[in-house]
Amino acid sequence: MRCVAEGLAFPESPVAFPDGSVVLSEMAAGRISRVWPDGTIELVADVGGGPNGVAQLPDGRLVVCQNGGSTFGIGPWPYDFDGCAQLFRPIGPPTQPIPPQLQIVTRAGEVRTLATELVTLDGRTLPLVRPSDICVDHQGGFYLTDGGTTDGRTRALTGLLYGTPDGQLTEVVYPLEMPNGVALSPDGSVVYVAETRTRRVWEFRMAQPGRVAGARGLATVPSGGPLNVGGADGLCVASDGTIVVATLGAGGVTVLSATGQLVGAITTDDPMTTNVALSADEYTLYLTLASSGRLVAVDDWRAAVTIPG
Repeated sequence: MRCVAEGLAFPESPVAFPDGSVVLSEMAAGRISRVWPDGTIELVADVGGGPNGVAQLPDGRLVVCQNGGSTFGIGPWPYDFDGCAQLFRPIGPPTQPIPPQLQIVTRAGEVRTLATELVTLDGRTLPLVRPSDICVDHQGGFYLTDGGTTDGRTRALTGLLYGTPDGQLTEVVYPLEMPNGVALSPDGSVVYVAETRTRRVWEFRMAQPGRVAGARGLATVPSGGPLNVGGADGLCVASDGTIVVATLGAGGVTVLSATGQLVGAITTDDPMTTNVALSADEYTLYLTLASSGRLVAVDDWRAAVTIPG
């Protein structure tokens, strides 16, 4: 494992480009950045708020899940008790919030709002709650998760959405419990969604873009680390169907087969390993270590997978 860049402000959602660069979001700084192979960090766009998931559309523009922002600082994780970890993370509402939305970033770095609302399964129009992660399908549309929020003892239930570049967002699956990472199978017929709280990875078979034909709980990411806790965050899928899930708690990734069998894990020293991406040749796996502000890479990543037990 090698460090590609450090000093990032809670990085998320790496997107690997053929030129060796990686575009990612810096949630705590409200910006999209490009990291070059030599570690140089270049500003792509100031988007404000709290940018999370990032994906590239076929025309080269970026679509960004803008969650509205948070206040960041050192806080207890996962709960506030003796022995808990103290990590850099979101600790409260933002001082300068912006509406949760999808944003478009042009090649020139211009930012505009694509959508702020969705149409539910029962036909109602509702505002986005806290967009989390996104992936683009073969038709140029995209799937995204609306992660929801917690207010006191009340949590907003959200789900999986399907969108098009004209800004139409429709609900595909509801409800999901804190849906986060989302990725497609190599042929585009299956959408995988990670639920952070339950550690569950769902498999949704699609009849057509945005229409579910069947579903099952594919796997549950193991807990681990000093406190034996866990959470499923961002994920990516290799061309042979192998699924790589960023894993909170233990830190690192959990590797699953296309049928949901546990293959193994790659561990890191940051319990907030938030998202993952594969290089174009799939030799290198990129991981965002959010609380420590690093982008790291694992070359020949399959050889680095350790077998559980």
